[in-house]
Amino acid sequence: MLMRHLRSPRHPASLALLALATAICMGAGPELPATGLAAQEQAAESKLPGLSVEEARAAANRILKAVQSRDANLRYSQFSPELKAASSPSMVAATIRTQPKLLSWNLLSIQRGLRTTTVEASLTTSAGKQDVFLVLNGAGQISGYHIDLTDQAPSLVARKFVAALSSGHFISARGFLSLELQKEISVASLQSRWQQLQRQTGDFVRIKRAVEKGSSSDQHLVLVFTEFNRLTDSLFVILDNNNQIIGVDFPSDPITPQPVR
Repeated sequence: MLMRHLRSPRHPASLALLALATAICMGAGPELPATGLAAQEQAAESKLPGLSVEEARAAANRILKAVQSRDANLRYSQFSPELKAASSPSMVAATIRTQPKLLSWNLLSIQRGLRTTTVEASLTTSAGKQDVFLVLNGAGQISGYHIDLTDQAPSLVARKFVAALSSGHFISARGFLSLELQKEISVASLQSRWQQLQRQTGDFVRIKRAVEKGSSSDQHLVLVFTEFNRLTDSLFVILDNNNQIIGVDFPSDPITPQPVR
């Protein structure tokens, strides 16, 4: 089976460390006046476009309150235009039914960028604790997210990713990708690649199994064997040690269906 070249895996620093290294701590007491280098850093930060720290905090709280309310219409209204184009209130409602209830949350850090702002939050849900990174655009709308799944098996994460793709929940599927990879793969691009695959393989039927085929000190390769109505083929998923998907590829030349013997 011929395969397109897999996207070169990255070895990013831990998102948590990255966030902590550049974040502005939330919930701290009154700040002391900055001097010297600290004053210069604050002045440079204030010139960044997009959301301020207070705006990002307020937007993240609005989004998490909507998640807690389980109001599909409200959650959909907070999507960026790109996410809205790939979803609908009914799809959001279907996703909500599969998720645990959000009980409370604590905003941990904010990382401001040139185009987006990333907010790290610790969630307490009916299924336990969960860390999440929310990516906000300049209007305070959610344009992406990533859930920390470090404690799960790589094969399970890869299986959940393909399950989200196969059900048409491309926003949820993209949430399994690392934030770095999300910068390169939009929701629309992910949807297009899945639809192109099905034009060759036929409609999705089921995931047969997900098997970890190799690992190194910082990467895991998982093959997700997937049955379509014309053939069965495998999808390649590469994850880092935090179970963030850093590479994914679909077969460009799926196996030709064989005649019955």
